Amino acid sequence: MLFDMGMLRTTKTGVDGANEKARNWGPGLSSRLFALTIAFILIAEALILLPSIANFRDTWLNERVEMAQTAVLALEAAPERQVSDQLSRDLLERARIVAVAVSSDMGREIILSPAMEMYGEFELVDLRSEGFFQRYTETMNMLARNDIDFIRIIQEPRFEAEYVEVVVEALPLKMELKEFTFRVILLSLFISTFVGVLIYLSLVFLVVRPIRKITGAIESIRDAPRDFIDDIQPTGRSDEIGRAEDSLHDMQTTVRAALREREHLAQLGEAMAKINHDLRNSLAAAQIVSDGLNMSEDPRVQRAAPRLERALERAISLAEDTLKFGRSESPEPHIGEYILADIIAEAALEGLAAHPDVHFEHSVDDALRARIDADHLHRIIVNLVRNAAQALAARISQAKPGEIRISATLTASTICLNLSDNGPGIPKRMQETVFQPFTGSRKEGRSGLGLAIARELASGMQARLDLVSTGPDGTVFELTLRR
Repeated sequence: MLFDMGMLRTTKTGVDGANEKARNWGPGLSSRLFALTIAFILIAEALILLPSIANFRDTWLNERVEMAQTAVLALEAAPERQVSDQLSRDLLERARIVAVAVSSDMGREIILSPAMEMYGEFELVDLRSEGFFQRYTETMNMLARNDIDFIRIIQEPRFEAEYVEVVVEALPLKMELKEFTFRVILLSLFISTFVGVLIYLSLVFLVVRPIRKITGAIESIRDAPRDFIDDIQPTGRSDEIGRAEDSLHDMQTTVRAALREREHLAQLGEAMAKINHDLRNSLAAAQIVSDGLNMSEDPRVQRAAPRLERALERAISLAEDTLKFGRSESPEPHIGEYILADIIAEAALEGLAAHPDVHFEHSVDDALRARIDADHLHRIIVNLVRNAAQALAARISQAKPGEIRISATLTASTICLNLSDNGPGIPKRMQETVFQPFTGSRKEGRSGLGLAIARELASGMQARLDLVSTGPDGTVFELTLRR
């Protein structure tokens, strides 16, 4: 933790060089959306274009058939059942109809004979049986081929006959088809551009600009995580972009709080390093005094001196481990097989040193062993017992004495130590963060680190510390150890 802010500063300078490359994005989102909009509209227009051209061709052919059938009907009233020269010229000049024939039970009758010899390539179009897809292929064939000179159109007549056959010149149809196609393409380009601009402007104001604003805020956090100034203000939108704005605003607030806490932790780590230096000197002096006490012949001193010496050794080790905790380095456990009852009894005496009125007892078998780090377990029990004793001492009502109990539950592979008290319980607002550093009670000089350190020590030796229950009747913690 002592080096976090320094790493943050050095990392920032390393990232600055890459930031310039990251900003060279090339085409932006708005230009891509505009191009895609135009492309999609053109695709839609292309899908409309082919049916439109095919329909234009069918209409043109059917109009010629209608004109030819009109001529056939006029033939019924004409003398000698012959089409006049004037009608023939009109059909040829106006509709480019070269010849007309009718097929019936009586045979095939030519109504309008060609006025000239017909040489060239003929294309047969049977409108009676032409299918959906065939219309499209024949239309594209007509546009693509230049060797078709005449078109033979066969259609069901309006009068009594099997079919009517009309021969027309192909060139007028080709020219009109190309002209119609050109007009439709121009109209499609105009519509796609106009609609594309409208969609583009809508996307820019509804999507691109808000996303650009969100992106700028994210880049601001990336470039200057400690002092970014590009705050995003939620617009109150209820869609996904509005949710992104709300989430980013919350994230900015969280990042600021986290960075402030990190700075505080870094300052705390620096202060801990200084305190640790002086504390180790003081403890070394106390250890010298303890060595002198060992030479005393007083029986009471002889009984207390070993305990004092072990307490000083643990205090020195604790100071060193605390410094490691501040540097985000967990102390390495030294796993061995130890008797639990001895460690629990000694740790309870240390944890209750300042609370002699609290009653303590444990029901752990004297022969029960577990694979643990003895010093880590000692510190865990001390923290749990001390926290429980402080909670008991803080009770408003002293109608019943404070009690702390430790019991053991065995399974095939684990030993569960349950530490319970009859205190007032942990407030509900603190229950979810009880194992987080600096989130517990700070009363009476308490740092809020005890349970956080206890859980970290338990995790280091592959054990687990959990809050089982808490309430007005007391609190229960469970420490699960490997057998």
